[in-house]
Amino acid sequence: MKWTFVIQRKFRAAALLGGIMLVVILGTVLLQRNAQGIDQSSASIYNDRLIPATTILYITENLYSKRLTLENHLFTSEGTSELPVAEQLKSYDKSIDSLIRVFEKTYLVAEEEKSLTAFKEQNSRYVHLEQEILNQCAAGNVEGGKRVFAQNGALKFKEAVASLNALTNIQSDVGKDLMKESKSNMASFGVITSLQIGLAVIIGLMILVLIYDSKIIEKPALKDKSQYFNLN
Repeated sequence: MKWTFVIQRKFRAAALLGGIMLVVILGTVLLQRNAQGIDQSSASIYNDRLIPATTILYITENLYSKRLTLENHLFTSEGTSELPVAEQLKSYDKSIDSLIRVFEKTYLVAEEEKSLTAFKEQNSRYVHLEQEILNQCAAGNVEGGKRVFAQNGALKFKEAVASLNALTNIQSDVGKDLMKESKSNMASFGVITSLQIGLAVIIGLMILVLIYDSKIIEKPALKDKSQYFNLN
């Protein structure tokens, strides 16, 4: 009867131990996934948020430099040298196009794609407007170029800057979401780790109990030790 009882206890202990080991394995898998999620979130914050935010800053800088260059040309040189300013504007345009290509290589959410498309269209219209201003200056209509620059040009410029600002706001919002995701992964990481430590303690106690039961079976207590010395 004692053997049957001990075997039953061992079977139950083995089943419980197997269940605990399964939980530990699942916990390890979850930890690996959380670690990968944290790594991906960190990489995305740098590659898909920080780099685009910096790129937007450079695009904005080039856009303002174009505006200032054309303004200086209109209000200081009186349109007497169109070729140098045209070359300067083309140089800024090439820089902006290069930066846009860098931005497009990053991961873009739907709102980013929409705002980027809007900026590209607005920037294209502004480039054509700049050319119109230069053409008027070349034809001797400097005052007409100034009016276009101050009225329609100012409007198109503000629209382009507004699209860039929208892109900047999206970077901030998506970056906050990534930070929340990383914090959530870290919290679950701590919970799973604590659970695994607790299960390790339980497994250790179960092993001690099994060892104790094994010793009892291997060395049973005898009521009458003299029976081993009875030769009859």
